[in-house]
Amino acid sequence: MTEVTDLDADFFRNWLTTAAAAVDREADRLTELDSAIGDADHGTNMKRGFAAVTDVLEKEPPGTPGAVLVAAGRQLISTVGGASGPLYGTLLRRTGKSLGEAPAVTRQELAAALTAGVAAVAQLGGAQVGDKTMLDALVPAAEGLGSSFAAAREAAERGALATVPLQARKGRASYLGERSIGHQDPGATSSALLIAALAEVAAA
Repeated sequence: MTEVTDLDADFFRNWLTTAAAAVDREADRLTELDSAIGDADHGTNMKRGFAAVTDVLEKEPPGTPGAVLVAAGRQLISTVGGASGPLYGTLLRRTGKSLGEAPAVTRQELAAALTAGVAAVAQLGGAQVGDKTMLDALVPAAEGLGSSFAAAREAAERGALATVPLQARKGRASYLGERSIGHQDPGATSSALLIAALAEVAAA
């Protein structure tokens, strides 16, 4: 299967609308995961945020990949409650800013930009891989994207599953101590959905 090479603004809009559909479909599951170790609102918040992203991208479609991600990030920060809005918003905005104003980018350029976005999330949240957060899916995904979209998807899904035996060290779940063990992290799970949507659009 040939891989898409020129990733333009349409590709990025398709990615985010596909992600929004996935979040909408999985919202109840995300909230169920969050009810075990968080505030039981992750699915609801993400659903609302990505619906708003879809609306803003349809009304005023940005003309470059970077502008699409910056607009989406800004929208998530303003509409998603809790920690997820700032974290996801930072991820997309920093990735978008790293892409600059190029009309189209390569997968390798996106991988480098996503790595910068993930680093910004780590800095904002003060977390690292192994802390049972979205970084457990995003860090390996950014590394995998250097090889292929499919590798990024598989790495993100493995990373999300790997949070189950971990004890949370950051966020609301960290208050539970050892009781956080045995539950999949909702942020890592929604991050894996975002990367899966990217791979889906790339394969279409």
